[in-house]
Amino acid sequence: MNLTFAITDANTPPGAAAVSTSPSTGSATDPAPLLPPPGQETGPLLPPAPLPAHEPDAATLARTAERVAGDLLAPPAPVRLADVVPAPELVEPDPDADWVLPADAVVVASTDPAALAVAGHLAELLRPATGYLLPVTDAARPEPAGGIALMLAVPPAGAGPDTDLGAEGYRLTVAASGVTITAATAAGLFYGVQTLRQLLPPAIESPVPVTERWVLPGGTVTDRPRFPYRGAMLDVARHFFTAEDVLRVIDHLARYKLNHLHLHLTDDQGWRIAVPGWPRLTSVGGANEVGGGPGGWYTRADYRRIVRYAAARHVTVVPEIDLPGHTHAALTAYGELAPDGIAPPPYTGTEVGFSYVDPAGERTWAFIADVLGELAALTPGPWLHIGGDEAFKVKGATYTDFVERVQRVVADTGKTVVGWHQIAPAGHLDGRVLQWWGTTTEDAATVDAVHRGARLILSPGNHSYLDMKYAPDTPIGHDWAGLIDVRRAYDWDPGTHVAGVPATAVLGVEAPLWTESVTSLAEVEFMLLPRLPALAELGWSPRATHDWAGFRDRLAGHGPRWTTAGIHFHRSPEVPWPTDRAQPPTEVKPRIPSQNHPDSAADPGRVPLTDPS
Repeated sequence: MNLTFAITDANTPPGAAAVSTSPSTGSATDPAPLLPPPGQETGPLLPPAPLPAHEPDAATLARTAERVAGDLLAPPAPVRLADVVPAPELVEPDPDADWVLPADAVVVASTDPAALAVAGHLAELLRPATGYLLPVTDAARPEPAGGIALMLAVPPAGAGPDTDLGAEGYRLTVAASGVTITAATAAGLFYGVQTLRQLLPPAIESPVPVTERWVLPGGTVTDRPRFPYRGAMLDVARHFFTAEDVLRVIDHLARYKLNHLHLHLTDDQGWRIAVPGWPRLTSVGGANEVGGGPGGWYTRADYRRIVRYAAARHVTVVPEIDLPGHTHAALTAYGELAPDGIAPPPYTGTEVGFSYVDPAGERTWAFIADVLGELAALTPGPWLHIGGDEAFKVKGATYTDFVERVQRVVADTGKTVVGWHQIAPAGHLDGRVLQWWGTTTEDAATVDAVHRGARLILSPGNHSYLDMKYAPDTPIGHDWAGLIDVRRAYDWDPGTHVAGVPATAVLGVEAPLWTESVTSLAEVEFMLLPRLPALAELGWSPRATHDWAGFRDRLAGHGPRWTTAGIHFHRSPEVPWPTDRAQPPTEVKPRIPSQNHPDSAADPGRVPLTDPS
């Protein structure tokens, strides 16, 4: 085939004629005559325009011709504009506006430092697989100019709802001139970047350069979240996970527009955060984990690193110190906190409800003030989680008085209190949030707390607990709340889930991952994916977009992305994963305690994490 293309050198003056070249020879020929206006085809042809003053060199002509030929002959973008997870609010495809990322593309952002930081993040995401330099620059009014522009733009007063993107919304436009992401905040720009990332071919997740046509589907995505709180919880107390592991989990949250990481830092088996003045909390209380492993903890520097990394990805860390129960590790470290004043031996099992701090001891309250004050000082986010669940031996007024006093301690630090929904009967404190983890849809105490002003984070155990098994033969996890495969994680509505609680009282959703049986990062990923995107869609997408058949098809396209990125996941039989890119199940041999004897350290048990599907 012999095609002729009209191309223009970057230095060609406006109005100068294009130069034609034959791809088969790569040589320049005479300038092509301009075509007559429509309707004058039978009249005389206009004379050719003069050649440009500066002719492009042969290499430039060849590269341009190759690019034009590729655009003319290439198939449509492999990813559709509507293939995003979570589902966007509004998608307007333009099949004629597909855009290929050129090797010389520049990322230009508004001059705001936060916008520049997002631009840098985008470049870092795209450089490994493309091998492109993707320099980042700024401008008062960014224009794509053949590259990618990130623009902070506050809508004018009186603008309609379609222009009011809110604090986290964005508009992504893919056109022939390049790509533009517009948002009112850096968070909105960041979420637009995550959408752009998903619209590129799955090979964009490669850690090394690969040969690929980096094409984006043309059109516009206008998007904003349904709920302001969208999160996941990682239990680092039952089994300890290093700071590096936590950073990897943050990346998974950010990919799907989740904006909170709840860290369950303390429990019966381990205390995971250093507190000045209480060194034995970590040296003694942090030295174990379920099954008798070595445990571990975060120094101040570790915790600050986690918080900074999360903030750079617009994720807020929510630290939890569980009180008054789930405190055995603290009692082991400081026996004076125990009701009988005696330090118990370390606990490495998985039973709950037996431990509690002395509710009336002044030493207890000095401990609580120091611990919560330290976490408040280290955590820039607004929340402090006080636990409050399964304190079976602290009952009635003793329990509610304790919770009310802890709430006041949190308020004195300047933070807002969050607690599991068992704290509902305690007196209300302005702004407090209850985290619902029940497996029913009714609870009178929770409804009463909402009527007194509390808000809810929805984490129903039978839909969102990611430590539940996918199926009976899942090699790790539990089933006390039922089996939770992807559809069960997806098919419920946070806005109507708890009877008597209006959607206006729902702050958002959170997917907890408890780690009694989860011992490694590979296992964490296996339990998170593919259910985490299902919960993310419930928190982000308008309810009108909820559609299981559509979601499972969109989710299927993420399997090749995870495989390319080296991410472990469960290949759920409910999802039609692409067979041409399917990989055999990854087999890991993690150390997990015996299911029959969870507190046995003598026989930790090594079983393969082989996906039975």
